[in-house]
Amino acid sequence: MNAAAPFLEVRGLSKRFGSLRALDGINLDVPHGGLTALIGPNGAGKTTAFNCISGALRPSEGSIRFEGHEIAGAPYHRVARLGVVRTYQVVQPFAEMTVLDAVTVGALLHHPRVSEARAFAGETIEALGLGSKRDTIARSLTIADKKRLELARALATEPQLLLLDEVMAGLTPTECAAAVELLRGLVAREITIVMVEHVMEVLMPLADHVVVLATGKIIFDGKPRDAVNDPAVIDAYLGRP
Repeated sequence: MNAAAPFLEVRGLSKRFGSLRALDGINLDVPHGGLTALIGPNGAGKTTAFNCISGALRPSEGSIRFEGHEIAGAPYHRVARLGVVRTYQVVQPFAEMTVLDAVTVGALLHHPRVSEARAFAGETIEALGLGSKRDTIARSLTIADKKRLELARALATEPQLLLLDEVMAGLTPTECAAAVELLRGLVAREITIVMVEHVMEVLMPLADHVVVLATGKIIFDGKPRDAVNDPAVIDAYLGRP
């Protein structure tokens, strides 16, 4: 990859659902390393953007390049194998599987031998503080632990770019604080993160770069300290006192 090129480069990305244009020609550059916040009001197009980047949806128009590979319209499994993986705002555990088995599913992407996949899954579970619940059935977990399980399953695929969709939603302040430390650890491991989140007081200290979407268009792209003072961002999302 050209050292000067963005890690993730999105150009002219549009997605239409009938007459609704959920994304309207967005351009986005995500550098390698650090955490990029993708914020905006409900219905702005954030999750649609994640779906297009991760391969869950085929864009109507535009280019998505990851480390020089064109991935727009590529199937989910190919995008994941290249190193781009997402979590979901509404957790989607394999409800009847144990924590270990669910994370093993993710590990099988790069560890096709089941014994190796289970060993790697076990290491991932321990790193995320779920070791004592490795044999627990997923549906019986708390919301906080289900979110950790969702993250563990994604991390077991050994991603280079991790798309996190509202991982703090529904967590208590104590659980949010633990999640912040976990995210700092992932950034320290040089996993690039793009994160959709509405808990601004948690997100802004973590973010190196902020992108704001509104009605399917990017209205701000820059530093967190500039985002909170930008009139367009205040009017569209943050609101005035």
